[in-house]
Amino acid sequence: MAVHHRVIEVGIVLLDDGAVVERWSSLVNPGQRIPPTIEQFTGISNEMVVDAPSFDDVRTEVRRRLEGRLFVAHNARFDYGFVRNEFRRLGEKFSAPVLCTVRLSRLLFAEHARHNLDTLIERHGLECSQRHRALGDAEVLPALLAAFERTAGSERLQDSVQSVLHETRLPPHLPQDLADDLPEGPGVYLFRGEGDALLYVGKSRNLRSRVLAHFGAEHRSSKEAKLARQVRSVEWRETGGELGALLLESRLVKELRPSANRQLRGSAGLHCIRLCPGPDGPAVEIVPLADADPTGDEESYGPFRTARDATRALEGKAREACLCLKTMGLEPGAGSCFGHQLGRCRGACVGKEPRALHDARLRVALSTLRLKPWPFPGPIGLKERMVSGEGTVLHVIDRWRHLGTASDEAEVAALVDRSSDVQFDPDAYRILVKCIERVAPREVVLLAAARSRA
Repeated sequence: MAVHHRVIEVGIVLLDDGAVVERWSSLVNPGQRIPPTIEQFTGISNEMVVDAPSFDDVRTEVRRRLEGRLFVAHNARFDYGFVRNEFRRLGEKFSAPVLCTVRLSRLLFAEHARHNLDTLIERHGLECSQRHRALGDAEVLPALLAAFERTAGSERLQDSVQSVLHETRLPPHLPQDLADDLPEGPGVYLFRGEGDALLYVGKSRNLRSRVLAHFGAEHRSSKEAKLARQVRSVEWRETGGELGALLLESRLVKELRPSANRQLRGSAGLHCIRLCPGPDGPAVEIVPLADADPTGDEESYGPFRTARDATRALEGKAREACLCLKTMGLEPGAGSCFGHQLGRCRGACVGKEPRALHDARLRVALSTLRLKPWPFPGPIGLKERMVSGEGTVLHVIDRWRHLGTASDEAEVAALVDRSSDVQFDPDAYRILVKCIERVAPREVVLLAAARSRA
């Protein structure tokens, strides 16, 4: 959220060798209205900042005090992100090592569940004269660190400080300011190796946390450690929310085929069982999954890794339910099927069982494998609220195919018009089925069908 919101107050307390050497603070005019919730939370009103300096006016004072020092704050990434983004808006870069007292408290006192500042003030018997004001919150931190030292001991505190600082330490072959640049919202990240070769595509609700976890020393398999050693650069693409990240990851893995992604890459050869309406009953076909069209006019079941796997599954269902392989077109020739001669078929092939009854039993046998029919009359837009709180995006979907993500009506129309160019993708299908099963009706927008092309 620091990307979209603005600083309204800066408070800095400088320490040398544990002693306070300077206190400084200033209100800041953010150049936009302060939301009522922030006014209530901080006590800072729009009237209070109307004549205050802008961040541009105080940036020299801020930089002079912070540069070359350790940036300490409670929930430090939040405060640090605000400061960095204010400098970025001015075309300037700001970077500093960051120590988060939330993470430090969790490491030192893991037996406690809560580590917010109010809880820690009460737990350690501290005082804060101006809670939720910049200088007031900053002034309590030296006392908090002293309380940590009294409770945990100096040596343990120093070890824990180093552990927290090293959480964001990257391998030497990566730029060290990467940890500062990574956003904390949802999206997809790409790891590249020597020669810009694409190694891996991943997704996360928190890009920064997930990317840095790849380079942490703990909880890594040998495969993950090998990948981390190979990475030479990191790219990322932010999305509005988690659904957008899931869909984008699925698409990019198939388009770019990174060497370390295996699970999402093998959809090209997938097959399914398809029942198509016929004059005597449904025709049973084994077709590539890309040709499946789960609209309700035909029934599709699967997916299967190969056509042979689909055939084996069909044969297995036939044995379990005493279905007729010949009636289903899986056994050539005229007359009774081989299964009927062995008592494994109820005789649809020789007229003993009505075809309609056989076909009904076939559908029941396959029901657990069925691809869900598309439940809407045409394409839809699926709303996803942006994690940043800055509005919504619209995922345009038609017959379980994700056509793309749009932010306005023109983009929606363009995506719908290219609907026929997008193939069915089983991974996107699984993602969308789970999402649509639990989405509120108000989050679904029915869209007009594609315009006919000349």
